[in-house]
Amino acid sequence: MTNDATNALVSVGWVVDRLDDFQRDDPSFRLVEVDIDPNNYDEGHIPGALKIDWKTQLQDSTRFDVPTKAAFEELLGSLGISEESTVVLYGDMMNWFAAHAYWLLTYYGHEDVRLLNGGRDRWVDQDAPLTDEIPQFPERSYHVTAPNRSIRADQPDVMDAIEREASLVDVRTPEEYRGEILAPPGWNEGVQRGGHIPGAVNVPWSQVVDGEGRFRSADELREIYDDAGIESMDEIITYCRIGERSALTWFVLHELLGYETVRNYYGSWVEWGNTVGAPIEKGQRAEIRRE
Repeated sequence: MTNDATNALVSVGWVVDRLDDFQRDDPSFRLVEVDIDPNNYDEGHIPGALKIDWKTQLQDSTRFDVPTKAAFEELLGSLGISEESTVVLYGDMMNWFAAHAYWLLTYYGHEDVRLLNGGRDRWVDQDAPLTDEIPQFPERSYHVTAPNRSIRADQPDVMDAIEREASLVDVRTPEEYRGEILAPPGWNEGVQRGGHIPGAVNVPWSQVVDGEGRFRSADELREIYDDAGIESMDEIITYCRIGERSALTWFVLHELLGYETVRNYYGSWVEWGNTVGAPIEKGQRAEIRRE
């Protein structure tokens, strides 16, 4: 497995040892659950954990963008989080939206944010404690200085990356990549065209986790991306359908493997596939451009 001692990733045991800290009014430690299924939290969550609804709190649906600076400050402050808090995130579906929340906190400059390896399912499988008690912490004043634009890509950045033959990583399923389906089964498609961004290679997000939802070892992860022609010194842009699965891949590349220049395309395929004139490719993966 990947090193659970890394600042970006913590184990079930690490959280268990600090449950008292997460349940105190002291804002030094805060635990947050971010699920696809909002009912999970109500059925039982880690003691001291707070809940974030990704649909209503991690996006501005009117602007189709990240929450505004003011909305983000209000959200974290309402959860009793300060700029100095160690924030640990976890969720279902092997941390899809927990990783998205991690990326968003990093984008807005939070210094100490971590992800629970294996997420909610790993916690439950280990018979670690759950509760239905909802913690109440005093609100805090939270202040964002400025967004970290170096980890975000927008459509003009992707257009430029195509011209410069930068590394584009499509983390969706092969069926989505080839244009055979527009979204995973059961998900709202929200896009008019199938396919992938020209030049993108397909490295599905599911390859980076094992059968228990934990991240594979660093050596295994490097081999996966090496085989796809993605190297540590590349300029890399990840994308999926709406940016949450690609946030997980961004986490792997940037936080676990230490690749320096990695950006997550926030608009991802929903934006690209609905943009008039945006070029697409269909079918098998693009050839790896390596000399």
